Amino acid sequence: MREEYTTEPLSRAPGPHRAVPARPAEVREAVTRAVSERCRATHTACDTEALADALLVASELTTNAILHGGGVTDFRVDVSGPGVRLSVSDRSDELPVAVPHTDQRGRRRPGGHGWPIVCRLSRDVRVSDLPAGGKCITAVVPLV
Repeated sequence: MREEYTTEPLSRAPGPHRAVPARPAEVREAVTRAVSERCRATHTACDTEALADALLVASELTTNAILHGGGVTDFRVDVSGPGVRLSVSDRSDELPVAVPHTDQRGRRRPGGHGWPIVCRLSRDVRVSDLPAGGKCITAVVPLV
């Protein structure tokens, strides 16, 4: 039997549109709730290291969408089987890249590490174009 848990929207906005997370902290809270709910429902202990990996991936995807993708347009978290599926959508059609940042003088600047972290900690990463423009990045992080 396959069990699947989906979080409710982070908050409800007036009208037909759902509010999306404005900060990575909101995404981390939603992931923690979803994983904790699964652990309670299945009467299993939560692997704190696996949860930490999922929270880091969620933070990186959200931060990248805010900084490089024109903002988060949708967020979903589903816990099924031995993993957590995180989906973050943004307004940009640009694919993520792992390139160190340099300034105009060629000096290395902080950044460029988020995408490699997402790829390393995830079992499966997919980037999909959205029909109305933008993209959705979905990463599955193992919980065991």
